[in-house]
This record gives sequence, structure tokens and C-alpha cells, in this order.
Amino acid sequence: MNIFRLAGDLSHLLAIIILLLKIWSSRSCAGISGKSQMMFALTYTTRYLDLFTNYISLYNSSMKVIFLAASYATLYLIYIRFKATYDHNHDTFRVEFLLIPTVILSLLINHDYSPLEVYRFYAEGFYDLIAIVAGVVQTVLYCDFFYLYITKVLQGKKLQLPA
Repeated sequence: MNIFRLAGDLSHLLAIIILLLKIWSSRSCAGISGKSQMMFALTYTTRYLDLFTNYISLYNSSMKVIFLAASYATLYLIYIRFKATYDHNHDTFRVEFLLIPTVILSLLINHDYSPLEVYRFYAEGFYDLIAIVAGVVQTVLYCDFFYLYITKVLQGKKLQLPA
């Protein structure tokens, strides 16, 4: 555990909480891409396949369970609870532009050809270019998310806690 991982996990958790609060308080998922949320759920599911086979720490296991639960809760809100507010015609996220390169890269750049290759480091001090590049891309996406939702809050669209 290091400060960067903790900061990344906490900012990720904050982003998920903000999204869930936004959907719940507005009783709407308008403007949210259900396809991108489905990709997040797929990513977390495949990344955390080792949840029951490799115990690292209580913190690690707890965060994996929280991220999985929040991801599927978001899908539930979008596709079931507030389905009437989701406009799939305006969900322009092109899954194939992300999924196809990801599958190709996972076959070309990996540590081991096994379904359970979801861990980032074999031992302390292991330099992992895959984890670094993925972390940078993920951080950029979170910064965009925070910018959009924080500016909306500052413009007067305050989030209300669920009752």
C-alpha cells in the first residue's frame, strides 16, 4: 500500500458515490451512458476474478467488493429502477472502439495467458508498464468526471442526499 494507491482508490470511490447520489437524488439517469457503466462493470468483474483465490488484505478485498457492488448498483439504477429516464438513443458510447483494442492489447501485452491475470504486481518493486499506463488513463478519465460533475454542482445543481 502506498499513498498513490490510497489516493486513487479514494478518488475512485468518491466518483462512484457522486454518480450514485446524482442518479438517486435526481431520480434520473439522463445524461449518463449505460454502455460505459456496463463496461466499468465488465472491467471490475474481470479485474477482480482473483477476489476468492488470492487474499492480499482486508482493505484490498473490501475495496474490490465495494467497487463491484457499486458498479452493479449503478447498472440496476440505469436499466431497472430509473429505466424510463435512460435514453439509449442518445447513448453514443461506441463499445467496440474500446472493447476490440482492449482484447487485442490483452492478448499482446500480458504477464501470463490465464483468466486470472488481474493482479498488477508479483512482488514489491516490480515495474509494471501495463499498470502504469492503465492507471494514467484511468486518472485522466476520473479528472474529466470530477470536472463535469463538480462544475454542475457549482452552477447550482446541488446533489441531495437520498432520504
